[in-house]
Amino acid sequence: MRLYGTELSSRLMLGTAQYPSPAILAEAFRRSGAGIATVSLRREAAGGDGGAFWDLVRDLGVRILPNTAGCHSAREAVTTARMAREMFGTPWIKLEVIGHADTLQPDPWGLVEAARELCADGFEVFPYTTEDLVLAERLLDAGCGVLMPWGAPIGTGLGLSNRHGLRSLRAQFPEVPMVVDAGLGLPSQAAEAMEMGFDAVLLNTAVARAGDPAAMAEGFAKAVEAGRLGYEADPMEPRDMAAPSTPLIGRAVLA
Repeated sequence: MRLYGTELSSRLMLGTAQYPSPAILAEAFRRSGAGIATVSLRREAAGGDGGAFWDLVRDLGVRILPNTAGCHSAREAVTTARMAREMFGTPWIKLEVIGHADTLQPDPWGLVEAARELCADGFEVFPYTTEDLVLAERLLDAGCGVLMPWGAPIGTGLGLSNRHGLRSLRAQFPEVPMVVDAGLGLPSQAAEAMEMGFDAVLLNTAVARAGDPAAMAEGFAKAVEAGRLGYEADPMEPRDMAAPSTPLIGRAVLA
């Protein structure tokens, strides 16, 4: 998988929030083999021990994807992104502009506005968006080279709430790298997203809040791999009627 010219060996991305301890976070990343870690600048700044956290993330040996989590306007997101670039030394940014407090649904107007400004400023933007086709077109026109549609609202674990919409989005832009981001709760849901042809999945809560985060992280890693293999194998089309796998010729004849 290549994102903005960077080759990655894993199609699983993990967040770094809500883990019971730093040691469990590190073990989850080790067992998952995830190649990207998302980091919230606002959360780590508020924690008061950003240096220790940065040392931990750096020791994971993965690519860092800072995000603008908690931003509710384009201006706030752009400012946070620029601070993140300075702190983490990367042009990558996961762009979140939240428009609805309860569902954490993206604000489409603010998202496009911020994406356009950040792309013009040299950022490589990963926009957290919905499965809306028009919004996807606007984000690509703004300069985004990756789309990150949600599976379901952040932290809900509902899985793929709008399968038809996600399939339509994937079919409409077949050459654009897409990552299903947020709402996944089970490895089977990640496998389903990969079977649809999505390039990767990003999750946090399903792993961090599991009884055994490291085991769940490994489960998601295997599901992502299985789903991708299934997609690449060109699976059979569903049928309305049964189709016998044993031929009728040679069947025993009873007198």
